[in-house]
Amino acid sequence: MRTLNNITGVFALIIGLLFSTNTQAQDSDIVELAVQTDDLSTLVTAVKAAGLVETLQSDGPFTVFAPTNEAFEALPEGTLDMLLKPENKDKLTAVLTYHVVPAEVMSSDLKNGMMAETVEGSKAKIKLKDGMAWVDGAKVAMADIDASNGVVHVIDKVILPPSIEKALASNKSYGDKDKKKKKDW
Repeated sequence: MRTLNNITGVFALIIGLLFSTNTQAQDSDIVELAVQTDDLSTLVTAVKAAGLVETLQSDGPFTVFAPTNEAFEALPEGTLDMLLKPENKDKLTAVLTYHVVPAEVMSSDLKNGMMAETVEGSKAKIKLKDGMAWVDGAKVAMADIDASNGVVHVIDKVILPPSIEKALASNKSYGDKDKKKKKDW
């Protein structure tokens, strides 16, 4: 009986922690949630560099597909540094707003093959496979994190709008420090 009481107590503690974390998340806006999450620090840096903090703290509602630090590290060499340069603020803004849908979309709202209209203006393809959701090839690692102005889904890859993908593909000297002349995006 004592073991059952201990298990029940641990279970109650876990449920309490989950409830308090979700309640805290709902009290925070999308930017505050990202700031509170160590694994989203690169995203926070990018959002600040693009000047999108106020926008993502506004009423919304928004759905943000939030790439992890590891997702940013997986970008081709030099891509993040290039995007964070002040002269590329418009490109960075395009990449970040491609991760935002101007509505609250919970994982239960997703349908296989649906196209999500992003703030950037392009559509991101949703895929459902083996009980997992994917957005333009990025796996949703953690879904439905409620915020006061929308919802966050953590993803394992930075998704790029078609215009940026084309620019990166055509920029053959991209990331090569020995080349004196690089193509503009």
